[in-house]
Amino acid sequence: MLWSLFKIILFVVLVAALAFGAGMLIETDAALRVAFGGWEFTLKPLQAVIVGALLLVAVWLFIKLLGLLLAVIKFISGDETAISRYFNRNRERRGFKALADGMMALASGDGREAIAKATKAQRLLNRPELTNLLTAQAAELAGDRRKATETYKALLQDDRTRFVGVRGLMKQKLADGDKDTALQLAQKAFALKPAHEDTQDVLLRLQAEHADWAGARRTLSAKLKHGSLTRDVHKRRDAVLALSEAKDVLDDGKSIEAREAAIEANRLSPDLIPAAVMAARGYVENGKPRYANRVLKKAWAARPHPDLAAAFAAIEPDETPTQRLTRFTKFVAGTEGDSETRMLLTELHIAAEDFPAARKALGDLPETEPTARSLTLMAAVERGSGSDDAVVRGWLARALTAPRGPQWICDNCGTVHAEWGPVCSNCSAFDTLSWKEAPAGDLALTNNAAGMLPLIVGALEHHEDEIEEVEPVEVITDEPGPEVRPDVPLAEVDEAEATDTPEDEVKSA
Repeated sequence: MLWSLFKIILFVVLVAALAFGAGMLIETDAALRVAFGGWEFTLKPLQAVIVGALLLVAVWLFIKLLGLLLAVIKFISGDETAISRYFNRNRERRGFKALADGMMALASGDGREAIAKATKAQRLLNRPELTNLLTAQAAELAGDRRKATETYKALLQDDRTRFVGVRGLMKQKLADGDKDTALQLAQKAFALKPAHEDTQDVLLRLQAEHADWAGARRTLSAKLKHGSLTRDVHKRRDAVLALSEAKDVLDDGKSIEAREAAIEANRLSPDLIPAAVMAARGYVENGKPRYANRVLKKAWAARPHPDLAAAFAAIEPDETPTQRLTRFTKFVAGTEGDSETRMLLTELHIAAEDFPAARKALGDLPETEPTARSLTLMAAVERGSGSDDAVVRGWLARALTAPRGPQWICDNCGTVHAEWGPVCSNCSAFDTLSWKEAPAGDLALTNNAAGMLPLIVGALEHHEDEIEEVEPVEVITDEPGPEVRPDVPLAEVDEAEATDTPEDEVKSA
């Protein structure tokens, strides 16, 4: 408000001053006489002021025209001028429009159009750090691998785009199956940008596939450092890598280093079953069975597993079945409700020839969780209790068509593995093997198994004469019960009972 009032007053004062000055010039009798080259001019004061103003305008116009002339001369000679900047801005505007059109074509899946727009943008902008990336991606989309490779190599020449070029070449090598070269490129990309999460994951996977466990552990530490991995997941995966490193050392015959690496892996992740087994064996070899007992018991409490039971049995290989049953009863204390514990106790009671206790330990497991192992154990209990062969055959027939129970299965692709490994043999995913049951779709009865059922069960009602001609086949050994061998995992004994016995019976029939 006050500022507006001040401006109005100032304007009125200036107008009044000019009017007053013009009045004074008109009223004065003085005159200005100008003589130039034989010419003489007499100007009154007001006329002199007007002529002076016109001269100032003329001088200003002359300076501007002179500047325009100099700009034209510089433009012709190649120097940057206002004219050149005008044309440059126009060319830059068209170049960015071509770049935007190329990105839209790339997003819509039109690789050829994207390449054409990228070429136009490069011609107008001369900015390879912008256009080469679009060209490379468009070439890959269009299937022109040669052009894409050339463009990625061109990106290597600039420090600003070197990482993009290395990563693009790495992806090409991965697509071609050249994992050795891809590993080298991944290492270079990781050196350029250690915090890039996708590069970390690719490098870790390739290092695991190449059994570079030490390098993989360094990469894993970098993931933790840059916040792309939580501390608990890092601890688990570091234990997996330490265990894998221990296995490699063990293959080289360096038992001391392997034992130490296995103990470290078990320390990092006590519930990692293979680490606990290897650490326990290392303690046993080092004459420390109490440490082995403690490691296995802790792992069993976290997740009961047949390999843990086999390793625990190997601590005292010369004990009797009764002594072993007593020792295992303390070992499984607190996990009696787990199905693995119930089947383990059933096996131990069978080995001790206590079939009523074996039936009690097994309980209703064959009905609630019918697996090949639980049903085979039920057949062994029935056989040891003196049941008819038809009853035993019935349980074995069910065992043949039943699921195998928990196995090492990849969480990523669902592939079943015979033993644990740090990397899936099918999809190469790292640390994805879990001890679990296969999906229901994988448990379907095969045609061969279905065809074997009549041979195993037998047509008892319609072909009694034919069955009498077949010599009875022993489902389990002639001894009172199967012996639990410390050097053989209990799961393998059960698998043999669940699968080999029916096949041998078919051959005999």
